[in-house]
Parts: sequence; structure tokens; C-alpha cells
Amino acid sequence: MRPGASCNAPRVGPRVFAIRVALHAVRWHKVEMDSSRPESPEQRAARLILVLALAPAVGVGLCRFAYSLVLPDMRESLAWSYATAGFLNTVNAAGYLSGALAASLIARRIGLFRAVLIATAICVVTLVLSMVPNMLVLSTARVISGFAGAVAFVAASALATNIAQAHPARLGFLTGLLYTGPGIGIFISGLTAPFLLEWLGPGSWWIVWGVLAAIALALTVVLPLARTAPDNSVKLGGAANAPLSPMLVYLIGYFLSGAGSIAYMTFMIAFVRDAGGGAVTQSAFWTIIALGSFISPWLWGRVIGVSRAGGATAIVNAVTSVGALIPFFASSPAALVMSAAIFGSAFFAVTSSTTAFVRFNYPPQAWPKAIGILTMAFGVGSMLGPIVTGAVTDATGNLSHMLVVSSAMLALGAIVAACQRPLVVREKA
Repeated sequence: MRPGASCNAPRVGPRVFAIRVALHAVRWHKVEMDSSRPESPEQRAARLILVLALAPAVGVGLCRFAYSLVLPDMRESLAWSYATAGFLNTVNAAGYLSGALAASLIARRIGLFRAVLIATAICVVTLVLSMVPNMLVLSTARVISGFAGAVAFVAASALATNIAQAHPARLGFLTGLLYTGPGIGIFISGLTAPFLLEWLGPGSWWIVWGVLAAIALALTVVLPLARTAPDNSVKLGGAANAPLSPMLVYLIGYFLSGAGSIAYMTFMIAFVRDAGGGAVTQSAFWTIIALGSFISPWLWGRVIGVSRAGGATAIVNAVTSVGALIPFFASSPAALVMSAAIFGSAFFAVTSSTTAFVRFNYPPQAWPKAIGILTMAFGVGSMLGPIVTGAVTDATGNLSHMLVVSSAMLALGAIVAACQRPLVVREKA
């Protein structure tokens, strides 16, 4: 007997031992089978949409919103006024507007996924061009990045909607996953740009654009994993029906949302810096906005998934307005964190709610066109918002007035969107 073994230990015969080994083998096999179980349809849908979300991560999060992080150093190094700084976001919005108008046609010509991939690759090129310290080159890069970013966004939204419609009970959540994309880009830029600018010193803005271009390229090469997303663009033809008049009220509300939210996003880093916030504070503020986008599908998915009219958009616009106004009353770190968290959690849900609105009220063949029209309204608003608030800031010499104007536009957008009723749209014109 083995030293230390109990005299009363039961003896295990060969047959019992064999049975126990077999039972353990069955258990391990079951665990292995469970771990290799193919993903469910809903899991596959979520995975495809998250990959597609990398397109707006590049086109919106890096190309569009990261400009706010680099803007203070560009403005000082290149001797710009706030109006000039706002102008570069205005021309970006003009490109975004034209891209939204062309997105449906481009999708019909080359397919939704190819439109996403090619447009995102163009966005990477514009980030490289943003390294050139020439106003004409910078303006051109901003226009092209806006155009390509809108095409990628509209096409990715249509693909995500195609995927999500197979899971109506999870529609709000699944469509919301796409809009974590801009949050991904904002999060990455927030962890990168402020520290690079502080480490490299004044005048290093062009290096930051180069680093962001390399990151954007890395994200773009992942997009082919979503190649199998269902594409109904071949069925769109020229018969897509997305009349303007039934959703005119909604378009006005979304226009105001674009004006207010992009004005806030354009100048808030400058506001934080003027309030004494260094690289850590700027990074924290920007990444908290991004984190808000990550929780947005869980926070607002149910509200968005059941609202056929403008109610969901009105609610999230109102919350965004509250978040934008908080720093006007206090610029302490706690107030800035609260502003970023509230604004970020609702801002990205606004766009998600518009996609759900289209899905509820239009036939599938009209989705790219309807999403494009809504993106156009947002683009017009975002084109006017930064330059208006920039001019107000130049006139008053105080960035806090930008917060009031931005919040007021968002609040008015919420009121207008609340007036939108469900549509009755015929399948064909």
C-alpha cells in the first residue's frame, strides 16, 4: 500500500475505472463540442456589423472628428482664426453632403460592400494629404474625406440594416452596433493625438495626421471580413422610392441635430484646453465620448427598436442637448466628464434612430436612398454649425457661447423631431 494512503479507501476495479475514464472523455468531448459550436445567426449578424463599423471608424471617427483634437495646434501653428478653423469642418461637411447625395447611385453601380471598401480606402489617402501645411491641399483633403466618408457610411448603414432586419426583436441593438464605429475612431484618436502633441510639442500636428493615417490603414484591411454581408443593391435599380415630403419635419430635426452636435464636437477640445486641461484631460474627455457610443446600443436599443415616428430621435436629441450645455455652467473636470458621458451616450444613438426610422417606414429597396437623404440633411447642418459657432466665438471672444448655440440647436431639433408621425409610403412611385 502507498505510504500515507488510508486503509479504508475503497478499491476501484478495472471495470469501474474504465467507466469513469469513459465518462470523463464524454464530458471533455462535450466541452470541446460546445467551444467549437458554430455561431448563432444573431452572433454572426453582430460580428458582420461590428466589422462594417470600422468604415465609419475611419471615415467619421478619424477623418472627421479627430480634426478637433489637432485643431488647436493647427490653428496656432498656421495662424488661423476660429472662423477659418470652422471653415475646414464646413468644407468637410460639404463633401459629406455631396457624398450622401451620390451614395445611392454609387451603391447601385458597384455594390454596397465595394462602395464601403473603396470609400474607406480613399479616406486613408486623405489623412495622408492632411499632413501638408497648405490651405488648398488641406481643404481638398477635407472635402474628399467628407465625400468618401459619407459614401462609406451610407453603404455600411444599408448593409447593417439588411443584416439587422432578419432579427426584428434586436433591431435597435444591432443597428446601434454600426454606430459604435465613430466611437472606435474617437477612442483611438483620443488615446493618441493629445499625448503625441504634448510629447512632440507645438507644430507637430502633421505627424499626428500621419500616425492616424497608419491606424486607419490597419482598420481598413479588416473590412474584407464583412464581404459576405447581404447586399440588395442589385435589386435597387432606379425604382427606389424615398419621397421627401412625408419626412420633411424629420429632416429639419436631423439638420438641427447635425448643426448642434458637430459644432460641439469641433470646438470642445479647444474649450477644454482653454479651461486649463492638458493632454490627460483632453484624452479623458474625448475617450469618454467614445465610451458613451459603446454603451449606446444597450442604453437606447429598446427605445429605438419600438419607435416608428420621431419620438426616439427626439429623446436622444434632448439628452444630447443637455450634455452639450453642462460645461457652460461649470468647466471643472467632473462637469466635463459628465458632459462627455451624457453627450456621447446619446449622440451616436441619434444616427441609429434615423436608420431605424428608415427601416420602419420605407421598403428595403429605398433604404440606401432614404439614408442618403437623411445623411444629406445632417451634412447641411454640420456644414453650417461649425462656421456659425466659430464666427460667434470670434465675435464674442468666448468659447462658452458656442455651447449655448450648440445646445439650443440640439434642443430645437428634439422638438421638431417629436412632431414627426409614422409614414405611409408606397412601395413604388
